[in-house]
Amino acid sequence: MSDAVQPTTAEVRAAAEAVKTALDRHLAAVERRTGDDDPDVYEAFNELAAAAEEYDELLYDRYDEVTPFEIPGGDDTLPPYTGPEEPNALSVVIRRDYAVVEPQRLLAQAQRVEAVEEDGATADEGFDAASGTIHGALGVLFGEFEPDEIATRHKEFGLEEGDSTLWVTAADEPAEPGEWLETPFESIDPQRVVCRFDVSAVFDEESDDDLDNDLGSDGETESLDPLDPNR
Repeated sequence: MSDAVQPTTAEVRAAAEAVKTALDRHLAAVERRTGDDDPDVYEAFNELAAAAEEYDELLYDRYDEVTPFEIPGGDDTLPPYTGPEEPNALSVVIRRDYAVVEPQRLLAQAQRVEAVEEDGATADEGFDAASGTIHGALGVLFGEFEPDEIATRHKEFGLEEGDSTLWVTAADEPAEPGEWLETPFESIDPQRVVCRFDVSAVFDEESDDDLDNDLGSDGETESLDPLDPNR
């Protein structure tokens, strides 16, 4: 790497400080974890991995030195699969996060849905019903549309996508009706996860040059990080 594009000593030191901060946050998340799949621990883990990788790269670029850190890849994130070779049942667990960036658009969409359901009521008449508040409007829209349709049309509803994850887990037998509805995410056994797919801004920490090489001149894309313990 030429001197012109080398990171500065200040940048390397800032990256080292970021690792220290991420370590403290990860430890704090672990200390207050609420279960095996605590989302705060998962988020802190990803932040620590990203900070350590950034520091490792800058340290090498500036000083031609490496760290003893081993940044886990996708295949190391989940433990080895120990579930049935021929599953008789499976569960698909999905989490998608959104930010409400256009509340008025969200309210307007919910009012349209209510107007149709109220058999000719106007949008103004429906405003004081469930769609008159943000949480009420969310209830209306998620009650009317399937989650996949909302994911596809999120901008129409005034939402902005955040992180998302999908886990496919294998089971010997289907769960009993109503068995897990109160705590849908607590019964996940990481060793029975067949595959997992994450979409996150964490994976967009590539340089602009890398993105240009991947995308050509088109612009943005989402990052898909498949984690398959069987590969």
